[in-house]
Amino acid sequence: MTQGTDSHQARADRSRTLRADAEAAAAGLPALLLSAERLSVALLQGGHGLRRAGSGDDFWQYRPATAGDSARTIDWRRSARSDAQFVRDREAQTAQSAVIWVSCGAGMGYRGADSRPAKRNRAELLSLAIAIAMLRGGEKVALAGGLPRPGRAQADRIAFGLAQSWADPRPEDDAPPESALRPGQRMLLVSDFLGDPQPLLGFLEHAASLGVRGAMLQVLDPDEEVFPFQGAVLFRSPDGGVRHQTRDAAGIRADYLARLAQRRELLSRAARQSGWHFGTHDTASPPAQALMWIASVMEG
Repeated sequence: MTQGTDSHQARADRSRTLRADAEAAAAGLPALLLSAERLSVALLQGGHGLRRAGSGDDFWQYRPATAGDSARTIDWRRSARSDAQFVRDREAQTAQSAVIWVSCGAGMGYRGADSRPAKRNRAELLSLAIAIAMLRGGEKVALAGGLPRPGRAQADRIAFGLAQSWADPRPEDDAPPESALRPGQRMLLVSDFLGDPQPLLGFLEHAASLGVRGAMLQVLDPDEEVFPFQGAVLFRSPDGGVRHQTRDAAGIRADYLARLAQRRELLSRAARQSGWHFGTHDTASPPAQALMWIASVMEG
């Protein structure tokens, strides 16, 4: 009976903790939404052209008129320059579907200085900003596991989903779920990608088999980029499960940087083989740089 009572109490305590964490995260939603809105304004948005004739707004090509074309579709100015009649085709446009996954690994909460945002905060900002930009372009967007929808209200849902997700951090080997993949859609993965790479490699292979294309953005703190540590340092994982103490941190810098380069090469190669894009960003850099990169590769 005592054991059961203790177990029930532990669950109740955890439930209260998670709720408090979620409420604290949600309290920052207005500021996050405002920052993401401002950042997304920098992007030139519009429908994604399919490079075929249709009912879009953008001119695509002139073609000779056929028997099925009505008189109102004839471009009389162009036709006056020759003996034939021409139709001014417009490029078809359609709403596309995009899914965003942001790692909830405990390590995403790291920041090396108070003057910089935590990796998860920068990941939130970039993910929400690109979502808003896509929604403004008429696309359907969702967080992984959700239903892609169009419209301004979807941005609020995505923002709230991001806030809730951080209430329950996951292990360092946090990986995108293969269940989120749907044939033909696009996907954005944002993480530090410092955990076990095998689940991610399997995810990319499955994505390629379904015709899913997208981008991976690695977000790191500058300390993780240059390893500035010296002297005696105690390193430990965010969950405290792994600890490593050294008396000469500078002496292991070269090995660390070599392993980071190897990891990036592995991810970059896997992305290319799957038809994806891989990019990097550190939290001391302007977020607009990363956002423009995301927009350019998600368009392609």
